[in-house]
Amino acid sequence: MAADEKAQAKTEQAKGKIKEAAGRTVGNERLTGEGRTDQAKGDARQAKEKVKDALTD
Repeated sequence: MAADEKAQAKTEQAKGKIKEAAGRTVGNERLTGEGRTDQAKGDARQAKEKVKDALTD
């Protein structure tokens, strides 16, 4: 399960970067903001998994 969560975090981060770049390219502030939000969600999920890993080691 933890590997699935880590993969999902990476996917959210990548999706966010793509959205942010696309939003900047076309000048769409909403899309840029959504991209940043997706990246933040991925970062938070990744941090949570790192804490869980540290506590179980």
